[in-house]
Amino acid sequence: MNRRDFLKSSGALVVSFSSVAGLTELAFAQGPQPGRFDGPGTPQLDAWIAVGADGNVTAFTGKVELGHGLYTSQTQLIAEELCVPLSRVKLIQGDTAVAPDQGTTSGSQSHPVNFNEGGLALAGATAREALLQMASQRMGVAVALLRVEDGVVSGAGRGSLTYAELVGGKKFNLALNPNAKRKPAREWTILGKPVARLDVPALVTGQFQFVHNVRVPGMLHGHVVRPPEVGATFVSMDESSVSGMPGFVKVVVKKNFVGVVAEKPWQAMQMTGALKMQWTKGTGLPKQDGFFDDLRSQKPTRDSFVVNSKDVDDKLAKATKVVKATYRHAYQMHGSVGTSCAVADVSGGKATIWSPTQSVYPTRNTAAMLLGLKPEDVHVIFTMGAGCYGLNGADTVSFDAALLSQAVGRPVRVQLSRRDEMAWENYGTTYLIDQRVGVDADGNIVAWDYEAWTPGLGGRPGYNNPGNVITGFLAGFEPQAFTPRSPAPDPANYANNLNIAPSYVVGNVGGRKGGTGTIASERVLSHNLRSHFWTGPLRSPERLQNSFAHESIMDEVASALGRDPVAYRLTHLSDERLMAVVAAAAKAASWDSRPSPKRGIPKTGVARGRGISCVLYEGNNGYCALVAEVEVNQDTGALVVKRFVAAQDCGPISNPDGLKNQVEGGIMQGMSRALGEEVTWDAAKITSVDWRTYRPVYLGADLPVIESVLINTLGAVANGAGETAITIVAGAIGNAIFDATGARVREAPFTPERVRAALAARP
Repeated sequence: MNRRDFLKSSGALVVSFSSVAGLTELAFAQGPQPGRFDGPGTPQLDAWIAVGADGNVTAFTGKVELGHGLYTSQTQLIAEELCVPLSRVKLIQGDTAVAPDQGTTSGSQSHPVNFNEGGLALAGATAREALLQMASQRMGVAVALLRVEDGVVSGAGRGSLTYAELVGGKKFNLALNPNAKRKPAREWTILGKPVARLDVPALVTGQFQFVHNVRVPGMLHGHVVRPPEVGATFVSMDESSVSGMPGFVKVVVKKNFVGVVAEKPWQAMQMTGALKMQWTKGTGLPKQDGFFDDLRSQKPTRDSFVVNSKDVDDKLAKATKVVKATYRHAYQMHGSVGTSCAVADVSGGKATIWSPTQSVYPTRNTAAMLLGLKPEDVHVIFTMGAGCYGLNGADTVSFDAALLSQAVGRPVRVQLSRRDEMAWENYGTTYLIDQRVGVDADGNIVAWDYEAWTPGLGGRPGYNNPGNVITGFLAGFEPQAFTPRSPAPDPANYANNLNIAPSYVVGNVGGRKGGTGTIASERVLSHNLRSHFWTGPLRSPERLQNSFAHESIMDEVASALGRDPVAYRLTHLSDERLMAVVAAAAKAASWDSRPSPKRGIPKTGVARGRGISCVLYEGNNGYCALVAEVEVNQDTGALVVKRFVAAQDCGPISNPDGLKNQVEGGIMQGMSRALGEEVTWDAAKITSVDWRTYRPVYLGADLPVIESVLINTLGAVANGAGETAITIVAGAIGNAIFDATGARVREAPFTPERVRAALAARP
């Protein structure tokens, strides 16, 4: 069903996901559906909420479940605002035919977008007030005298009316009311409770339908052929080398994009191996050994100031002490345990794509560009796949399937091989960061100087351009344009959405008054460079790398002054909520208040230490502090994390179990990225292409104890939680290594080789 047909159908729809063929079946009651479904959401209430003839509620959201519990918490939100049992709410997510356009599910923004004064929260409040007003008019009772329970309105001894009686099977015909009042947290009965994830029963019993399970009548299978080297281009192929193989359908070539379509998946895989092809040589890659030196000297650059008080050099020259250090962070990949998969049906000038994308509307728009179609003729249905928190192969495999389907005129399913996913996904970018911090005679920070070099395709590519992923680029679309700019202009206004600026000082310039830290001179300069690889969002993109450098240098300053790391941080923070999570984590961890490192550290054997780090994510989107306790084998460089204690404040807690899950999951992924994950390459190509060459450390490792302190700030706005804890794991572990051994490891990940080198460099 296309969007136009949908708009002619019901304002009260029931959506069921058929287990037969894994297809979405839509059943609609009668009556027109007003509103539109593209753009930044929609002002029409009927686009968000529908009440069926049976009184059950269907809600629509553009923010999708990626394994992080959002489906459950959004369902709780609607049940709470409409005062109905959780079992009577059905949530439809990420379908461009029916769901509102809410952009991309990313950046810890889904909770703020839908749980504050807009999105689902506003829709729920608008619907509740509208239903109360309807009941008031029919019952002749003032709204203030009515109450709602389990979808039944009653009051003043005038009987009761159910939602079904008020509006069941009909449309509201109302715009969202920006003045609709949310239910206060003190009245919550469903939100704020540890509701178990609604999708878990189907997941653990094998009934859940992942995108990998989608089957469409007449479906074929495709397999792509990526270039043998980075920068290689297609020259020719011999179709006769595979046309006689069983199941052969077609070899598809579009500029440098090549794929094979066959009747069965194994047949397609065999054909890609047998297909005779010629490619040009690649463009070559810099040596990985010495890569950061090349990064520092690479030209051209696009330079930007976040803060520039223009007196940093003078303040540093007059400082009593200056602590300086350089930090390095590797390229890392999403490394989803399952490879990405999608199904596309492109024919008759229209397309339907079953995709695990985090961005159904941007994917609809970019797929339309790729296929030469109008966006309204492309229907993207979010279907959960391998989770990633970012831009793994989900979008590119959707494009793969769409191109192959368009070429053969039949539905095509594509599942990437492990090598194709790992060698060509959009990596989390690398960073080189110089820090200088000056203090006065009392140990107060008077100047902070940050300068970073980081590569990205056209800056910071995202979901809005086919050329930002490998399939679109091979098919002839350019990545987001890279525009050199040097020197950097003065900052027009202050924004810290990448946590480039530290939390501990506030540059004394007009663009950064107030904030989280004490007043000091500050210069924050970044150099963006062209990347040799595909880059893009990876959980806490760039915030993680920057926070590693900030939390490390803050610890180094405290150590140089002989100060306790917790106490010194609190001295330089002014945001009360950030200070509260630092104090809460330290208290829960029974923090040993003293300077780092420990005194009298033996140079051999196993040493134990603790470290702390903290962040106000993106400057305004969640508070977190983390204590790590580690054991370091000083003879081998082997590192074991024994315990984490996290304190998290994301405003009102919608689901304590869900929040705890996000904290723990973020810490585990952060530990893996801090200890072992690193993209590797040779002179021509990526070499980390499987689990032997790219090793998440949590696979088979002893897991640390993780304790969480959840701070429920009811009077605040809702903040994100998916990317806060992961942001500060590397900093906490690195600081704990230093506390245990006196060795500072300034390059992540902290491999045994790097730990041994740092141990050998101790005074």
